[in-house]
Amino acid sequence: MSRRPAALIALAVALCMTAAPTFAAEAPAPAKPVDPARFYTGRWLEIARLPMSLTDGCVAGTTDYAPAPGGKVAVLDACQVGAPGGRTKTIKGTGTLLDAGGANATLKVRYPFFITWTYQVLDHADDYSWFISADPTFNKLWIYTREVPDAATLAMLVQRARDLGYDTGRLEFPAQPPR
Repeated sequence: MSRRPAALIALAVALCMTAAPTFAAEAPAPAKPVDPARFYTGRWLEIARLPMSLTDGCVAGTTDYAPAPGGKVAVLDACQVGAPGGRTKTIKGTGTLLDAGGANATLKVRYPFFITWTYQVLDHADDYSWFISADPTFNKLWIYTREVPDAATLAMLVQRARDLGYDTGRLEFPAQPPR
């Protein structure tokens, strides 16, 4: 066997290995731990998100969390199609805390049809009135609150997401029901 093909293969492998780390950026680590009993219970309102085809046409989005057997978290994501008060679209999932006993800030949710997403709570209010979450890359970002925020709170949340390194100029702010 000639040394030339072996040298070309070695060169190709070396080029791939040096290029690999440059194509994905990782999101920042969660800022503080999450109390699962306070966080993964009740309804959260989706106030802002980065665009994705799954949520096209969705407004007044919500996520409901509830304890589930085996230490799991029941997840119900919903939105109204077109306008608050429009047809409701929902998807149910079951979440597993990936860092249970630690920060409790990373939840892997399995939805129907083998769809699995991993979410990290990057930051949250001490009183659990808001949180910012993302997937482990910079591709997805959400801002959630317990109630529709006033303009000052919304501006603070957008600035916090910007401080975490996200392009907040791309955020969508879906319509919310009236206060």
